[in-house]
Amino acid sequence: ILLGNGFYNVQGGRYRKLQISFGPPTLLFELVINYEDGTCTTVHSDNNWKYDFSPVTFNCIYGGEDYDARREQKGWNQIGFDDSHWRPVVIQEAPKGILRPQMAAPVKIMERYDIQKVTKLNADQVASASVSTKRTVDPSAFVLDMGQNLAGFPEIKVRGKRGQKVTLIVAEALTEEDACNQRQTGRQHYYEYTLKGEGDETWHPRFSYYGFRYIQVEGAVLKGQKNPQKLPVLKNIQSCFVYNSARKVSTFESSNRIFNVAHRLIEKAVRSNMQSVFTDCPHREKLGWLEQVHLNGPGLLYNYDLTAYAPQIMQNMADAQHSNGAMPTTAPEYVIFEGPGMDAFAESPEWGGSLVIFPFMYYETYGDDSLIKKYYPNMRRYVDYLKTRADKGILSFGLGDWYDYGDFRAGFSRNTPVPLVATAHYYMTVMYLVQAAKMVGNDFDIHYYTSLAQDIMVAFNKCFLHKDTAQYGTGSQCSNALPLFLQMTQDADEQGSYRPDADLNEKVFANLIKDVEAHGNRLTTGDVGNRYLIQTLARNGEHELIYKMFNHEEAPGYGFQLKFGATTLTEQWDPRQGSSWNHFMMGQIDEWFFNSLVGIRPSTTPKQGYQKFIIAPQPVGDLKYVKASYETLYGTINVDWTCENGTFTLNVSVPVNTTAVVYLPGEKEPKEIQSGTYQLVCAK
Repeated sequence: ILLGNGFYNVQGGRYRKLQISFGPPTLLFELVINYEDGTCTTVHSDNNWKYDFSPVTFNCIYGGEDYDARREQKGWNQIGFDDSHWRPVVIQEAPKGILRPQMAAPVKIMERYDIQKVTKLNADQVASASVSTKRTVDPSAFVLDMGQNLAGFPEIKVRGKRGQKVTLIVAEALTEEDACNQRQTGRQHYYEYTLKGEGDETWHPRFSYYGFRYIQVEGAVLKGQKNPQKLPVLKNIQSCFVYNSARKVSTFESSNRIFNVAHRLIEKAVRSNMQSVFTDCPHREKLGWLEQVHLNGPGLLYNYDLTAYAPQIMQNMADAQHSNGAMPTTAPEYVIFEGPGMDAFAESPEWGGSLVIFPFMYYETYGDDSLIKKYYPNMRRYVDYLKTRADKGILSFGLGDWYDYGDFRAGFSRNTPVPLVATAHYYMTVMYLVQAAKMVGNDFDIHYYTSLAQDIMVAFNKCFLHKDTAQYGTGSQCSNALPLFLQMTQDADEQGSYRPDADLNEKVFANLIKDVEAHGNRLTTGDVGNRYLIQTLARNGEHELIYKMFNHEEAPGYGFQLKFGATTLTEQWDPRQGSSWNHFMMGQIDEWFFNSLVGIRPSTTPKQGYQKFIIAPQPVGDLKYVKASYETLYGTINVDWTCENGTFTLNVSVPVNTTAVVYLPGEKEPKEIQSGTYQLVCAK
């Protein structure tokens, strides 16, 4: 067994986001061997075990890894190895907390990428890069473009003399000198391999990874290149894309190049951050920020089998919940944000609300209510905690619509008041809790939290609604989209009771449309508001407007990221402004691709989980075709439509023992079809 530090023992030494240690690497091991004759043997880790120092001389989840192949002991993991010179293990106190199995699929090398371009740095570039990167660049340095920004590490095949060293610096960006640039992602992070000098040697790191596209190699030459200094020869190098091995369960393709690219950017960003937990980025932080779980939840569930991963996410959130019911913004909570200006990063309703919101997304997809029932006490404790933080029903803390868009550098919300976004999510979590209370059969909670939700809704409208203009908050897109999405557009009747107000709803929605159009059919929402803007427009049939919002190559939009050369989602709509170029953020359009362009979504009756589902495709813009597949628990749904010469043709396959309710464009009455393959035609 080879032990590394992971997040258990983050000591730094190079780059580190945080420094935390629960002790040195520790092993608790039990192996049960069952024999064919019915007997069994149990092997435990105990004081009879031995250890020795491995060839891994440095490893840090943030800083990289070093390996000295001269320290390898042949056969150390084989039967019959002579371990007489090894040391007796040191018995440690067991880690605190509850020991649980890893429920999610393993993280593995899932893809490999080869060299796309080689750039040899000249003497001037080396000298200049040594200043700009704040490290001494070796004169032998050359930079490899591997073509894809990803989470992982390089794997090398090298031949050289014993004791020679090869250094690998990885980055997602380049300096002006074409050297690897880690300024915006955390420096210094690198890998160093010391050769044993025994023919071809193949190696990749085991205990660290990074987000990168480029590899800067120092101390070696590529095979076939001149080698006057007799440096090690790099015979092969690949980028290893490492992520959770949850199965992909869908495909999507359209006639629109930007939409296809957007789907691919989202997939690569999700995979890069689908590690042991969902992270925000695979380099700078590697933390399990929680807002992405529910804001991107439907898109994730359309694309991946999360039946093993989702329970792990929920357990992490439950474990991270504080004794007073508060939910941190990250789970696991490896770092506690403290100090001036850090309160919003410590806890925010839009982030912590994942504890309550995400289990329902899981339920809608799989028809499995076990997560709701298991974590109902946690959900209730969180809502009760939020109630203690509310002032007359209004929450005034958190990050708000993080990274909203405008003529300013993205960061804290500027377009929309933080209390509006926080209180809307407070209301949302309470409404979900009411549904959960019905599912667990708690009549007292149903009544209590229904009343609480009503109080929050009234307070929200009194505080944020400007009745004379039919605007909420500042009138920003997020300000109006959130109450529309949550059906909070209510007003007091003559008796003072608040009821849905159709006229108010229509006026607020009209204002939302006007704001989008006033910005040139562009969004101004951020990480939080994007989903509510897109889905509010979609629910109200404004698919053509959504098409216009994203079918272009300007910022904000996926087309601009494509034009910039991004191969994953970037943290900012305009990557030139810096920040991460591989970020699990702003990917909410994928939900619209599947539930609107393709038109697949679950029916809520008679039950969840796609035993009965809806197909309602939306042919918009100049789309000529869309084709997709989605594997449900009952089988695979296939949807393939074309729109040519005014004729809309829909090909559908419905799994066995399921029912599809099909809405054709322009037709009022749906068609209900059973398992089988169908072609339906209508005029667009």
